[in-house]
Amino acid sequence: MSNAKKTPLYSEHLRLNGRMVEFAGWNMPVQYAGIKEEHHAVRKAVGLFDVSHMGEIFVRGKNSFATLQWLTSNNIDNLKDGQAQYSLLPNKHGGLVDDIIVYCIKRHQEYLVCVNASNTEKDFEWMKNNNRDADIVNESLKWSQIAVQGPKAMPLLEDVFKQDLDAIPSFHFQKIEFQGYDTIVARTGYTGEDGAEIFLPNEVVVDLWHELLEQGEEYGVKPIGLGARDTLRTEKKFSLYGNEIDDTTNPIEAGLGWVVKLDKGEFIGRDIIARVKEEGPKRKLVGFKMLDKGIPRHGYNLMDLDGNMIGITTSGTMSPSLDEPIGIGYIKTEKAALGSEFFVEIRNRRVKALVVKTPFV
Repeated sequence: MSNAKKTPLYSEHLRLNGRMVEFAGWNMPVQYAGIKEEHHAVRKAVGLFDVSHMGEIFVRGKNSFATLQWLTSNNIDNLKDGQAQYSLLPNKHGGLVDDIIVYCIKRHQEYLVCVNASNTEKDFEWMKNNNRDADIVNESLKWSQIAVQGPKAMPLLEDVFKQDLDAIPSFHFQKIEFQGYDTIVARTGYTGEDGAEIFLPNEVVVDLWHELLEQGEEYGVKPIGLGARDTLRTEKKFSLYGNEIDDTTNPIEAGLGWVVKLDKGEFIGRDIIARVKEEGPKRKLVGFKMLDKGIPRHGYNLMDLDGNMIGITTSGTMSPSLDEPIGIGYIKTEKAALGSEFFVEIRNRRVKALVVKTPFV
């Protein structure tokens, strides 16, 4: 981990006995008290995630709108000031450079694009290389981010910021001052729970972290590591870049057609994505539960009942909420119907599984 980058909260994680691992080139806590306990804290109370490793790329100027319409799959024209949208950066082959959230700071003039940590440099280069004369700046190293997630997240944030934040609708954000610095409080998150993500300058992130922990005591707040972040998003069947989606994945097969607006006009990869939508994808991303004993993991082969290869597991875990093993994976479309049974190959054993409705919880 010697070359891994450290977020401004690194020493706080050590102070809280976080078990550190290298993730996406960063030193990050995988757990503190334990994955199960942290998972339940987010589902039932409130958890704090250090997501300062995520990237912040700003797109500004009179051509910012045209540039983002060309770069992304969703329709930027739907965004007013203070609104955000989940979107994709497609490549020229209809695959995905990344999945992103776009925040409209000033309509047609300034946008913040939040990108995955492991893709920050790649995304920045891609955006610059396909720029339509906007001012694109990677400000990732200036910004920190704390995600506050769970049913008690908004009451805690209202205590800390002393404002009525519950009035912010989902996928909207507000600029709020903290200790003289501008922060962005965004009603977005990746756990399926209520809450917000706070973008703020590095200078004040430690103070906000302390304040959230202190004022959050009455709400049962806990710091949350990467382990529970993964089990939480898997239970909701949210895609993780590098697992469910990558440069070769078409958004239609990944079930992300809802953020592809083919009628908005030209954008990178549009024609290939449109063709897959029209013809139907050859494989589909499904959720499944195990019928026999065994926990599915990323990369495990999926086979039909005759032993033919039909797909691959992208994510799998023991669900803390359900107390049973769950998985996500790509399966040939003709084998992907709800209720279909198949085998997961777990250490040379074939273990039976069932395609189920998602989200799992």
